[in-house]
Amino acid sequence: MTPSQTALTDALVTARRGNHTLDATRWTDALETDIQAYEVQNAVAAALGWFNAQPVPGTWKSGGGSRSATLTHAPLPPAGVRQGPANFSDLVFHAPGIEAEIALRLGQNVTPAQAAQLDHDNTASLIDAMAVSVEIVDSRWQDLAATPALLRLADSQVHGALALGEWTPYAAVDWASQRCETKVGNAETVVREGTHPLADPAWLLPIWLRHLTRHGQTVPAGTVVTTGSWVGIVPCRRGDQVTVEFADIGAVRLIV
Repeated sequence: MTPSQTALTDALVTARRGNHTLDATRWTDALETDIQAYEVQNAVAAALGWFNAQPVPGTWKSGGGSRSATLTHAPLPPAGVRQGPANFSDLVFHAPGIEAEIALRLGQNVTPAQAAQLDHDNTASLIDAMAVSVEIVDSRWQDLAATPALLRLADSQVHGALALGEWTPYAAVDWASQRCETKVGNAETVVREGTHPLADPAWLLPIWLRHLTRHGQTVPAGTVVTTGSWVGIVPCRRGDQVTVEFADIGAVRLIV
């Protein structure tokens, strides 16, 4: 890594260990490419011992604002991935928000050769189950809105924690009419229908799997990926109770 990448890694590790945030303006020029951002991701995870040298971490986030956008990916620290109903009151968050998502689970191993041949029409058979999921988005950057995209990516794509609902067998869904209801604390329920940014959560699978296999690793069956928010980011506060329900798929509850 470059000296600036190493310094950024050290700063992010210190911020996580000390539960404090960083001023992004100091680091604006630290990264030039997404490859460098992913290298910092990996270095932070290694320094904090998140995955104990696992070739491929077990749970990921992936997604983007549209099919024409560059999708981004981040492995999720296992300590913050919990089965719902989940309580995250033991974790520290700085400015948390809620994302309502669908998680997908691989039903078979995927080798680099297989990943290279995938397209958006032949990946559904790789999935054995889906679940409602809620990501608590949180950042080590003080002003997230003003933070460059590469710095967000280096910071695990601003991940805080994840709650997973019960797994149900994966089946074809009319995503264009899929209803999602998100209730945070005493705020009015946010209702969305057909608002997944990629139109189909499984659309990202070929891109995500090629990212995971890019260094020659095989992705094992059981690996989980969350696929992007149906509601954007809904603000929340410490102690809020959150319920997310996707009609005919399931629901998950958590306490921030």
